[in-house]
Amino acid sequence: MGDPLYGTPNHPEWTLFIHQDTTQENYVRVATYVNKRLARMRFALRLDIINHRDINVLVFHNDRDTNYIINIYSDSNQTALRALWESMTNIDKTIILTGDFNIRDSDWDPNFRHHSSHTDDLITIADSLGLELSLPSNPGSTRFADNPRDTNSVIDLVFLPPNNTGFGRHTLHPKIRKPSDHVPLIIEIGIGDVNTDINIWSIKKDSEEEKEFISSLVQGIRSLDTSVIRSQANLEASV
Repeated sequence: MGDPLYGTPNHPEWTLFIHQDTTQENYVRVATYVNKRLARMRFALRLDIINHRDINVLVFHNDRDTNYIINIYSDSNQTALRALWESMTNIDKTIILTGDFNIRDSDWDPNFRHHSSHTDDLITIADSLGLELSLPSNPGSTRFADNPRDTNSVIDLVFLPPNNTGFGRHTLHPKIRKPSDHVPLIIEIGIGDVNTDINIWSIKKDSEEEKEFISSLVQGIRSLDTSVIRSQANLEASV
């Protein structure tokens, strides 16, 4: 018996976006994969907006448009929901908010008769982003209970702009969930005309602009306080 192995799977055709703190007590609980065919849309994880292991805020560019994707896992204490509440004013043009919210509510689960106090916060967050709850075209449970005495539940949710072509059209696929206890959700989202031949601005080689950029970069690196760098985490925080 060795030490427990913590990690996320990698695939050569997909780019993985996760929070980089790999300590056991703070290991990531949400991950986002983007197919590398979409690389020209310049997907990036915006840790400057929300730096939290349970929230991925991804930005991508389609021509002149900037869009955000929010992928979330909120535990039973609603840790991520609180973090999202504090940062929601810094996010605009979100095309989807989705994930495991761990909130049971009669608004989306016909087998549950109660209203959760966390639902009001979640709906307020979604509304501030211009999103509404999108119900699947084939309603059903999204999490299957491990204990046969417990009931299955609906805790994996999708929020979209109500005028999006994918609104109310995502589907649940329980037959392909194993060995997971969560059901895969599949959705096609409209983002306008996609132009993957995006022009990327660059500095001309050997130009005065390049010299100024390199000089500024060197000065910035020299100004870094290296006395606190004792680990990879410290290094990443510094840069």
